[in-house]
This record gives sequence, structure tokens and C-alpha cells, in this order.
Amino acid sequence: MTNRGMMAAGAALVGGVPVAAWGLMGQQNHDGLPASELDYAFQPWDIGDGVAAVAGGLALVLAAAGAAVLVRGSLRGAMDQRWWGVLGPLVALGLMAGVGWRILTAGGVGANIGAGLLVIFGTPIAAGLLLWSLAWAFWLVTQRHGHEGGSDVGGFASRGV
Repeated sequence: MTNRGMMAAGAALVGGVPVAAWGLMGQQNHDGLPASELDYAFQPWDIGDGVAAVAGGLALVLAAAGAAVLVRGSLRGAMDQRWWGVLGPLVALGLMAGVGWRILTAGGVGANIGAGLLVIFGTPIAAGLLLWSLAWAFWLVTQRHGHEGGSDVGGFASRGV
């Protein structure tokens, strides 16, 4: 597979995970009260639960297809396995973003404690994951030699295409 194909698969995986988590989790409002009487840390998007679930399902299929292509490429040598050190934290960050948005937009009675905890603890974790991925990607791209003696195409395809 070409480098573009691997990058597209990586984008599908990293981009699909937050949408899948957000869409499949659904709105997390307090039961028993209408939405107009609930307090929100942030107002949820005006998207119906059915539309969100369909978007989440499609994103899950897209992310799974991207992951399958990447795993296959990694096993066949078309992708340098060191790139999983970039993709893994980005997938975790995407999962945190999708679930986190549902927590931040959950309707409740009074204070949204989950939103406060997410901001306090989730922000440094998310920043760390993003910085790790950026640093690792920068390091891989700036390497002058390929992995296991192969050619280096921006650090992505270690054994040639």
C-alpha cells in the first residue's frame, strides 16, 4: 500500500474514534426532567440522538477499517511499527474527546461535577498525549535512516513501498 493509503487509514482511525465515541454514547442527561429544566456546563449540539447514533456507527466502521489497514500494513512491513507510538496516544485522545464532550454537555440538576473533574484531570492528560504524539512524530520524520536497513520516506514506510 502507498504512503498516502497508510496516511488515509491513520486519518480514518484517528478521526473516526472521537465521532464514534460521541455518537454511540448518546446524550447523558439526568433522567426524569425535561431538557429545558436541566443545567448544562456547555449546551449540547442540536443534533438528534438518532442522527448522532448513525454518525457514530459510520465513524466506528471507518475507524475499524482504518485500523485493519494499518495493522495489515504494519505486519507486512508497509508501515514502520514505530508509528503506533504516534497513533496510539492520538486514538486515546480521540476517545477522551468524544466521551469528554458528552460529559461536558450532560444536563443535570445543579453543578456538573463530572465536567469539573474532566477539566481538572482530563486537560493535562490530553495535553500530555498530544505532546507525546507530536514529539514522537517529529522524531520519526527527522530520522535520517530507515528501520531495518530499508528506505526512508518521511519515516513512514521503513522498508520501501
